[in-house]
Amino acid sequence: MAQAFTSHPHRITIVGGGAGGLELAVRLGKKLGKKNKAQVTLVDAARTHLWKPLLHQIAAGTMDTHTDELEYLALARNYHFHFRLGRMDGLSREKKEVYLAAAHDEDGNEILPRRAIPYDTLVLAIGSQSNDFGTPGAREHCIMLDTPAAAERFHQRLINSCIRAQARPRQPGQPPFTVTIIGGGATGVELSAELHMTAKILSTYGLANFDPGKDLRIVVVEAAPRLLQALPERLSSAVAQELHMLDIEIRTNERVVEVTKDGVQMANGTFIPSELVVWCAGIKVPDFMKTLDGLEVNRLNQVVVHRTLQSTHDPSIFAMGDCAACPQGDGRPPVPPRAQSAHQEATMLAKSLVRMLQGRPLLEFSYHDYGSLVSLGEYSAVGNLMGAVARGSVFIEGYIAKWMYWWLYKRHQIAVSGWFRTWLVTWAEAINWARNPRIKLH
Repeated sequence: MAQAFTSHPHRITIVGGGAGGLELAVRLGKKLGKKNKAQVTLVDAARTHLWKPLLHQIAAGTMDTHTDELEYLALARNYHFHFRLGRMDGLSREKKEVYLAAAHDEDGNEILPRRAIPYDTLVLAIGSQSNDFGTPGAREHCIMLDTPAAAERFHQRLINSCIRAQARPRQPGQPPFTVTIIGGGATGVELSAELHMTAKILSTYGLANFDPGKDLRIVVVEAAPRLLQALPERLSSAVAQELHMLDIEIRTNERVVEVTKDGVQMANGTFIPSELVVWCAGIKVPDFMKTLDGLEVNRLNQVVVHRTLQSTHDPSIFAMGDCAACPQGDGRPPVPPRAQSAHQEATMLAKSLVRMLQGRPLLEFSYHDYGSLVSLGEYSAVGNLMGAVARGSVFIEGYIAKWMYWWLYKRHQIAVSGWFRTWLVTWAEAINWARNPRIKLH
């Protein structure tokens, strides 16, 4: 697909600045934008980027968003792409325009009107959000851990609850403060361990009278037969054992039928009184994708794509990451919505789009599963390594797994910011770790 003659550079518009979208913008900016071979534009509803697997740490207070978030405008200047603030709400394939909703400040004043962003090639990388499966009360009474803002909101509610507990010490026989986490996937499991650690640390600062296991009750609810259903059973069993040692309550094979302001109602008739409820079960792409000018989508609103990552109904529109349903062939399920998938797709698509502008054939995506890692805060980490990292599948845990988990984040930082800036940031993180409290106390 050769580039048609125009009076302007080929316009590549990327919607979504998550892990995959931002990595793609940086790579294309360096390869094409710097040499004015293409105009690369990144669109996102937020002004800063935070690696999504870190949201559970933001919620627990073990990481500060202001320390680790990256400014899109600064990255755009450094890596030769443009950034446009806005939330996509429409598309015209005929006009080749993406429509962004009007942006408002916290007082309701309009910052930007509704507007159109043109494209010659469009890449949808809008990610996913929690899927409440239509459960009554879920949207009203749960915190959906999808964004840094939601994670911050959870942390504020947790700290406020601790301050109340400090002012009114718990009486003997009083029910424990209960946090219910709906969803036993990686996010729910990691959040439960981080919260347990946070409660212990808060007690040392005199901010709460929580004794994890007595005054604080953490419940993880999972509808599947075991935690981490999508991962190997050995990894799931190791995680469950670690959580049991922390007195974290695990309820598998139990389905939530309603969430109220007072707690969680289960299908078996059990009611779990809860001060805080977090929804971490299932994902879907935002509903507006259903009516996105005729693009083919599946039941999760993911754009159906070929292995080139081109949408089935429009070769000038690509999709990647959680919002794409990419086939693997040989009867295997589509590429899973994981961070490593988005990273691999961004790497391939950056090469492929350069080839496209040169009039060469597009590449086809092949997913390689390098295993899974689950962090349990400072307590432990477990995982399995596969593919090029290990022959077969190798189970790891403890310090090796914790180091590997840390390296995944560093690899993302390197892909976005380069080796030198990542080196500087790592030293800054070490200084902040020594200088600041172990958790965010406000």
